Amino acid sequence: MPSLNDIRTTFLDYFGSNDHAVVDSSPLVPRNDPTLMFTNAGMVQFKNVFTGLETRDYTRATTSQKCVRAGGKHNDLDNVGYTARHHTFFEMLGNFSFGDYFKEDAIPFAWDLITKEFGINKDRLLVTVYHTDNEAAEIWKKHAGLPDDRIIRIPTNDNFWMMGPTGPCGPCTEIFYDHGDHIWGGPPGSPEEDGDRFIEIWNLVFMQFEQFEDGTRDPLPKPSIDTGMGLERIAALLQGSHDNYDTDLFKALIEASAHATSVDPYGDRNVHHRVIADHLRSTSFLIADGVMPSNEGRGYVLRRIMRRAMRHAHLLGAADPLMHRLVPALVGQMGQAYPELGRAQALIEETLLLEETRFRQTLDRGLKLLDEELAQLPEAAALPGKTAFKLYDTYGFPLDLTQDALREKGREVETDGFDAAMEAQKAKARAAWSGSGEAADASVWFDIQEAHGTTEFLGYDTEVAEGQVLALVVDGAQVDAIAAGSEGWVVLNQTPFYAESGGQVGDSGSYLTTEDSGSIADTQKMGGGVFAHKVTCGKTGLKKGDVLELRVDHARRSDIRANHSATHLLHEALRQTLGEHVAQRGSLNAPDRLRFDFSHSAALTLDQLAQVEADVNAYIRQNSRVETRIMTPDDARALGAQALFGEKYGDEVRVVSMGQQANSGKGVQGQTYSLELCGGTHVRQTGDIGVFVTLGDSASSSGVRRIEALTGAAAFAYLSQQDNRLAETALSLKAQPGDVPERVRALLEERKSLQNEVAQLRRELAMAGGASGAAGPQAEDVNGVRFLGQSLSGVSGKDLPALIDEHKARMGSGAIVLIADAGGKAAVAAGVTADMTDRISAVDLVRAAVEALGGKGGGGRPDMAQGGGKDPAQAEAALAAARAVIGG
Repeated sequence: MPSLNDIRTTFLDYFGSNDHAVVDSSPLVPRNDPTLMFTNAGMVQFKNVFTGLETRDYTRATTSQKCVRAGGKHNDLDNVGYTARHHTFFEMLGNFSFGDYFKEDAIPFAWDLITKEFGINKDRLLVTVYHTDNEAAEIWKKHAGLPDDRIIRIPTNDNFWMMGPTGPCGPCTEIFYDHGDHIWGGPPGSPEEDGDRFIEIWNLVFMQFEQFEDGTRDPLPKPSIDTGMGLERIAALLQGSHDNYDTDLFKALIEASAHATSVDPYGDRNVHHRVIADHLRSTSFLIADGVMPSNEGRGYVLRRIMRRAMRHAHLLGAADPLMHRLVPALVGQMGQAYPELGRAQALIEETLLLEETRFRQTLDRGLKLLDEELAQLPEAAALPGKTAFKLYDTYGFPLDLTQDALREKGREVETDGFDAAMEAQKAKARAAWSGSGEAADASVWFDIQEAHGTTEFLGYDTEVAEGQVLALVVDGAQVDAIAAGSEGWVVLNQTPFYAESGGQVGDSGSYLTTEDSGSIADTQKMGGGVFAHKVTCGKTGLKKGDVLELRVDHARRSDIRANHSATHLLHEALRQTLGEHVAQRGSLNAPDRLRFDFSHSAALTLDQLAQVEADVNAYIRQNSRVETRIMTPDDARALGAQALFGEKYGDEVRVVSMGQQANSGKGVQGQTYSLELCGGTHVRQTGDIGVFVTLGDSASSSGVRRIEALTGAAAFAYLSQQDNRLAETALSLKAQPGDVPERVRALLEERKSLQNEVAQLRRELAMAGGASGAAGPQAEDVNGVRFLGQSLSGVSGKDLPALIDEHKARMGSGAIVLIADAGGKAAVAAGVTADMTDRISAVDLVRAAVEALGGKGGGGRPDMAQGGGKDPAQAEAALAAARAVIGG
């Protein structure tokens, strides 16, 4: 009996041997179809190939595509566990032709695989075709030998596929297996077709037309093939069952659940094991593809699935969290085919444990409240909507979880009351927003968030994705369109663009439509969760409903990521070098640089700065993987994670860790080096940062220091520039680069010596009377006081006190006033010998001279004072003013 893994391999090998490219499954979050919440069919990743927007280096392909149907119109959640073939997660086997082969090859491929490779009895098979597709019917007769009564013509859309209201479309042919008359049900098209006797196992879509808005259809120039066969369904058939849960994969997961709960896997509580097994697959694969539980969008659907499984674990009597303990069983079954499961196993286990631990704390109280409310109601009466809303609002029970719990009791929820309570809460939130003091136009973002929810961020995993335009804002108001060449803000349902927050600047890049392109200059987070893209439209403008291909500027994002990750390493390096008191007080992670503000009172020494730089570069060279986990803020802090200053955290946070502690005496070897709460984007390996260079340390504010630094190409360019400058300096000094510091020190000493020598010569020249070689300045008698006044050139203001002292020594008794022309301004100094200070003050002399020079003030001691003025041309007037002071 072939295992599910064997069947998958056989299918892919079969088409691979028939010249099909074996293509890996795409992620569960579609990158090329924003109208889908999750990938729900094998053709999703080839959508743009079918429409001609994309070309690949192959024209035929085969995949085993992982799919989820648990949200939107493709929602099988309520039936999972209770039926034989409903799942939230399933694998779709498919083969595709992009204008290569068509019906005459696709039908034989399918028939030969099923009857020869898989050995299915052809007498148990029948097919359906669209009622006008005579070509397909004839091929079935010719190749498979099927009689007319086993080729059923279906006149409905069940056998006509359409991508949408317009676009590619075409008839289908479906292959059914007859499980036998011991099972109730009739063939497709009959009144009993919903029974389990005749089960569809494969659907072949013949994409041969293009439909237009007026309803007309034209043949496609290159008809194509899109097929899909559920792996779980064909596995059940090949393993002798009509129940997908009775296959080797599900048996293994169900038995793992039974072992963990000590509850019979196939007894009267089997449905709980089935729900857990199915939901284990969908939650694990969603987490592996980057979806995290939240209260919005895809994360909300994931949380609903997780909590539904956890409630069934509770009903099995599991006293402790169960789901995370089953992950190894799933990885053992599917990890070889999908290695991303193994890579994300630790994250999956931790996320499940966190969610179940938190949910179990409220589950008992919620169910108790539910039982109390039901006890007060008449038998079979619906649960009031306000009670269901209280369960949702207070205990985190999604409405469908309450409905699932009531289903077993034969009850329903009064949904109108639930909706009314939800609207009342929104009105209350809106009133609180209006009074929050936000900018006048901020309410537009509240309106958008209320109407459409928060934006789904895809940028942790990709830099290219499609998004659908939900709202357009110009000048603070919503509009239906932005004109060609105009600017505005665009809100989409999902985006790979990071919105500015946590110190990381917003992404920029471009968008493309089928006809045009435009630029995105910035991305901002508005109203708490709406990502607004600042666009400049191309030649056709934008309108609501448009689907855009979004492309983040890869080079810019890479530089931002490197700077952001380097900031984390810098933070820890500062803590280990300066002490545990270091805490982040602000940051900037831009493409060209990083800036980090931290609590510290003193400037860093050169040795400390060098140590920090060396530590950061050591962990860059370590090239360790940058890991991300989801935790509660309290649990993250308990692990020692550093929180970002000024950030607000919700119920769950992303914890980013990087580096393994080296044996440096500063920490326990092998422990995580940097552990921080952070919602930004980061490098995958620390080595991606390249190199880290500090530009220096400065004061930011009282008790806060700031380091600016460069990484990657910017750091390399800076270092190259510094090398060039050093080489130019060495050339000028006629020295080797390594000898430049000593050569500069020698020149500075020589310069200082020469400056002192020049100063001494200037003083001597001044004392000698200047360049004329006269006998020197002569004192005069003013009111019985010897007074020497002199205007000097070629002498600096700082030389004047020394000259005053020399004149005092020569004169023995008297007063001196010297004025120097100091680069367009006047410097004044006055001196009075000790025997005269009781009659004359040097301060009075300076102030009189300064006033005459157009200045104010001046001061010092009675024996020595200095000042300055604006107009050195008034030197003689200043000396006269000084004489007047002495003359009384």
